[in-house]
Amino acid sequence: MAFVTSKFEPQGEFVARAEGMPEVPQVIVPHPVAGIGADAMAALADDIADEVIRRLREG
Repeated sequence: MAFVTSKFEPQGEFVARAEGMPEVPQVIVPHPVAGIGADAMAALADDIADEVIRRLREG
């Protein structure tokens, strides 16, 4: 599983294909995540937790 910010979604897909793993699941998160602070990062983690768990169960 790859976590990719929305700004870099096309690059994430390109790298996955280039590395022979086009099926690798990507969780797209808002850009940017660097420097958003611990509280915002915790909120983001809460927001994507269900998707991450669902994709791990699928894989």
